[in-house]
Amino acid sequence: MAFNINALRLPTIQRGSTGSAVGAWQRFLQDQNYPIGAVDNGFGTVADRVTRDYQQKNGLVADGVVGRGTYTKALSQGFIYRVAGLTAAMLLSYLNYGLAEVQDLQRSLNAIGRLNPPLTIDGNFGFGSTKGMTEAYKILDVNFRPRLDAQLSNQTKQRLGADYASGLAILTEYARRQRSRLSGAQWVRFFPASSSIDDLASPFRQRVQAFEKALRDAGASITVTNTYRPPQRAYMMHYAVQLNNRDIAPWDVPPMAGIDIDWVHYTDAASYQAARDMVNAFDIGGNPAALVSRHTQALAIDWIVTWKPPMRIRNGNGQTVSIGTPAEANNNADLWDVGATYGVYKLEYDPPHWSVDGY
Repeated sequence: MAFNINALRLPTIQRGSTGSAVGAWQRFLQDQNYPIGAVDNGFGTVADRVTRDYQQKNGLVADGVVGRGTYTKALSQGFIYRVAGLTAAMLLSYLNYGLAEVQDLQRSLNAIGRLNPPLTIDGNFGFGSTKGMTEAYKILDVNFRPRLDAQLSNQTKQRLGADYASGLAILTEYARRQRSRLSGAQWVRFFPASSSIDDLASPFRQRVQAFEKALRDAGASITVTNTYRPPQRAYMMHYAVQLNNRDIAPWDVPPMAGIDIDWVHYTDAASYQAARDMVNAFDIGGNPAALVSRHTQALAIDWIVTWKPPMRIRNGNGQTVSIGTPAEANNNADLWDVGATYGVYKLEYDPPHWSVDGY
């Protein structure tokens, strides 16, 4: 028995083709370390050349046409996880799971994951069953595969035959990937913010550098805590707080290009708990971060500036002024005026925040 490639509904693509199927093929070639360049969903000259190179290196007809033969080879190398629009139901059909095998899988997931509420044993592996499988993987992690292997019936194993073990490995990897997309504290590691002045946009960067030099020449102590915040990080911070405040439902969070996060867990309680964990991991309060801000535009800096008064500092006009107490930048309006001469403006109600225009 072989896997059922027809279940994946893969279109033949070649030079001139466009769409998500092309993008999926480009991502696979990236995974295989071929120099495909940007993923643009367009099968152009580069995609044609790289596809022919892939085909030649894999003993295929090097015609630049991605059809059944090329797909079959690619699927054996992990392309299955890049198939455009792949659902768990499509995957199970590809792995030759019929109605009885899907029902057995649903029963087995209920058992190993102790799912509450349990999956309906109906042979329809839709959204709920996919979330249940992901929840089981979240609970069991590396024990998911051996526990599922032990739970599935002998009838299922006999029906799937020699493809059972490799199919279980593919299903396990699919579940792992679904679990890795779930929201939670682990996302704080991705799209990190910068605390480097070098990451600010020009000419604001040069203004901050000039102000920083004047401060250090005057003996000030400076700790930069944030400059550039990637839009993806702002998106996560914003909606984590919105969810934690119950201002939006998990399924209503809009997607964002470039970040493959899934806010919807198996239960609502788990979705909201994950958002709370993210709020704590980001160390933010109850006010959602702006989706677009001076930080996402690289036009703001958060820093802690202190000094031993009086501090004599040269302003942007070349004049030397004396700055007294309070000896910290958050509340010293005289220093705010000095910053303004450099084109670096204080936002009064946000203690560490300075920007290109005071916002």
